[in-house]
Amino acid sequence: MKLAEQYGATNVRVFGSVARGEAREDSDVDFLVEFRAGSSLFEVVGLWVRLKELLGREVDLSTERTLKEFIRPRALREARPL
Repeated sequence: MKLAEQYGATNVRVFGSVARGEAREDSDVDFLVEFRAGSSLFEVVGLWVRLKELLGREVDLSTERTLKEFIRPRALREARPL
């Protein structure tokens, strides 16, 4: 995903209702990404803002490390690469 690379992100995956094919019009889009070592908060927030603008809906941007413990197994299981 070229946009993600511009912000230092790789291995972009979608999970949650979008990955399961259960998204509604008001559903957010859950992304699981990896950031290169040394990525800044500016890059993380920049990607989040651009994805929101492009998709026209709320976006959650997580890394495997920042996923809450109770959601991590399911998120990793259902994550689909983009």
